[in-house]
Amino acid sequence: MSQPNLHSWSEQDEPLRLQELNKNKDDPDPKALACYGMLEAGSGRMHLRFVSGRPVSQVTTDFLEWLCEQTQVQGKHVLVLIWDNASWHVRKHVKTWIREHNHTVLQEKQGVRIIPCWLPTKSPWLHKIEPKWAHGKRAIVEPARLLTAQELRQRVCGYFGCEQAELLTQKAS
Repeated sequence: MSQPNLHSWSEQDEPLRLQELNKNKDDPDPKALACYGMLEAGSGRMHLRFVSGRPVSQVTTDFLEWLCEQTQVQGKHVLVLIWDNASWHVRKHVKTWIREHNHTVLQEKQGVRIIPCWLPTKSPWLHKIEPKWAHGKRAIVEPARLLTAQELRQRVCGYFGCEQAELLTQKAS
């Protein structure tokens, strides 16, 4: 495995020095962005969706539904998910949705089955997407200013070479 090409938004031949920057209280952008991602094992391609709001169960199942569509377009019938124990992955609602989704796929004999494989708690080094996230964060950060949400989404998608898909949105209950 080769080392990744590293890039940072700093002056040429100047070391990258990060500063703690404070967000302006009047800034309408969110304090943080949630992003779901899937790394294709064979191709190394990333599939990303940013979230408008928090990564709640319904948003997780919307992401899974989108992933199944992406997988089916490739002519595949099974999606094996290697998942950590993030709260939005292990919620009862999500596990129930996966079970019902798989039942429907088996009954209708069409669609993409999901096989979730849960990683042990507190073991991010077992997940192949984690180093990608770490390198991506380092590559897009700008030490002297905070990025807008739009700039951040553009840089993340540019770094990982994927299209900016529509934001996943939390539906009002």
